[in-house]
Amino acid sequence: MTTTPSSAAQAPLLDQQLCFALYSTSLAMMRVYRGVLPKLGLTYPQYLVMMVLWERDELTVSDIGARLFLDSATLTPLLKRMETQGLVQRARARSDERQVIITLTEQGKALRGQAAEMMPAVLSATKCSLDEVTGLRDQLVKLRKHLNDSAG
Repeated sequence: MTTTPSSAAQAPLLDQQLCFALYSTSLAMMRVYRGVLPKLGLTYPQYLVMMVLWERDELTVSDIGARLFLDSATLTPLLKRMETQGLVQRARARSDERQVIITLTEQGKALRGQAAEMMPAVLSATKCSLDEVTGLRDQLVKLRKHLNDSAG
């Protein structure tokens, strides 16, 4: 997606691309999180898994994957490392041995409070108001839905 022809003459081709704006913004956001997540002992993907489990504990790997748009081949090694760190437990479902249930440990549950403490630093890094960040997030969620619908 590019901008209008009049602005196209002013901006370099790469800067006209929505995909690049999203990509480079995502990289910048990851740099912010890399600055705060070491306090929790988490990588960004681990942080995302923890947020899903803080919303609702005792989920299958496929439930977590659906929520994060990740496949189980990507999640399994991540979850194994998190189990080694003492953050989650993995157990086969009694009703279906093919499913693995992920449950937070007490240590994993305790991290939630620490994670909440770092959110002001992330918001501050955006130099946006809470309303602006909320509006941007809502627009991006809508865009993601449209793109996913279009991709089939």
